[in-house]
Amino acid sequence: MSEVSRAEYCVIACAEAWRGNGEVLASPMGLIPSVGARLARLTFSPDLLLTDGEAMLIRPDGTPEGWLPYRQHLALVSSGRRHVMMGASQIDRFGNQNISCIGDWKRPTRQLLGVRGAPVNTLNNPTSYWVPRHSRRVFVEKVDMVCGVGYDRAAGARYHRIPCVVSDLGVFDFATPDHSMRLASLHPGVTVEQVREATGFDLAVPDEVPATREPTAEELRLIREVIDQAGSRAREVGS
Repeated sequence: MSEVSRAEYCVIACAEAWRGNGEVLASPMGLIPSVGARLARLTFSPDLLLTDGEAMLIRPDGTPEGWLPYRQHLALVSSGRRHVMMGASQIDRFGNQNISCIGDWKRPTRQLLGVRGAPVNTLNNPTSYWVPRHSRRVFVEKVDMVCGVGYDRAAGARYHRIPCVVSDLGVFDFATPDHSMRLASLHPGVTVEQVREATGFDLAVPDEVPATREPTAEELRLIREVIDQAGSRAREVGS
């Protein structure tokens, strides 16, 4: 196998978000999270449920394997049996996420997607995040509008949990006493200094930061020859 690309490390990191989840509905939003979810289903998380986003449960190759009526979908959403991986236009140290607007919400400088389902996602089922371009514009001290709810605002919501944030630089979690963001692993070739420089708040950094795990030969084969033969992952994160 040729050298592992940064995009492929990101796929592995996203796939790991669903490790050990059991029979839950995986809802990846974005190309690399989608490749990651399919890889997890084909390898270490065979019980994952994948959906076409409408009314069908699908296999990793996209063929139907079951029916998911909207009522049942909502039951999964509201009972903690779905794990979403969303994007974030902004995210802060406690995992509050913004996809709605930049600037004062009364007169925003940029209008984005809107709040959409982010509050329901974050309060009712585990929600991870994918950020393809790690920068101070995204990792901010305070989000301009809270869409996805972070640990400082969850008020003990039963199913609220943010398993991880994956960016093109590394993986982050909230395994700190105050549930503030922590650097959990670095993608190969990335330094702690690079991450700190690209982050707009004081990030918790352990004394020793591991590298994001290497893909196995079989995982690389599945990524390159089965799931993403066109190499679309490289358009989202460069090699």
